[in-house]
Amino acid sequence: MNSENGLFLEKYGKEIFIVMPAFNEAQTIEKVMGELIPKGLQLVVVDDGSNDKTYSIVKKVEKKYPEQVHLYRHPINRGLGAAILTGLEASLLANPMVIVTFDADGQHHVDDLLPMVKPIIRQDADVVIGTRNFHEMPLRKKFGNHVMNIITRIFYRINVGDSQSGLRAFSLNAAKIIELHSRDYGVSSEIIGEIQRKQLKLVEVPIETIYTDYSLSKGTDTKIGLKILAKLIKNIFK
Repeated sequence: MNSENGLFLEKYGKEIFIVMPAFNEAQTIEKVMGELIPKGLQLVVVDDGSNDKTYSIVKKVEKKYPEQVHLYRHPINRGLGAAILTGLEASLLANPMVIVTFDADGQHHVDDLLPMVKPIIRQDADVVIGTRNFHEMPLRKKFGNHVMNIITRIFYRINVGDSQSGLRAFSLNAAKIIELHSRDYGVSSEIIGEIQRKQLKLVEVPIETIYTDYSLSKGTDTKIGLKILAKLIKNIFK
């Protein structure tokens, strides 16, 4: 990281809250947190009813860095959308400049945070979405994500390059006014819909993704995409 970026984080790090939903992420979460904490960022980890050692691992890190790590826990697994909502609500209590959602499975590069948060701090965007390179994306993930982009475009009338990206940044105002109801992976498309409804200024920035067998086992695939589609159609005809 160059000196300019280091100075930027030194100035704004305490105003950047990282919301990290976590369900059974014992394999990766300590390493991910270890990359974020030295940047001076605030971490809001939401353990979504994990049945592995996720909670105890994060609790240990929280005790070591009580001024930076804030742990919340759902007693049962409520879903990605519920975990993100808990994290956003907890972060809003501190009125930070930027709130970033960041996956706990090790797929995101910490160095991608700066291009994510700069447009918001400079007031050039209300929401920033990190767009993955679909050419580099493994086939089993690529199809499901393409399907979700199409679904998002049809149901929410907004075209984005990566509707399912887990790396997103919100201004304080954007985080306050978006309304989230989906408790599962459908929250990613719902966020895009809220950007459209609330007329928020969106910027997309390219990000690099770390693909491992573990990270590929997480997130949106074709099966999940079809389930979300069925749910959206059902909601239309209620």
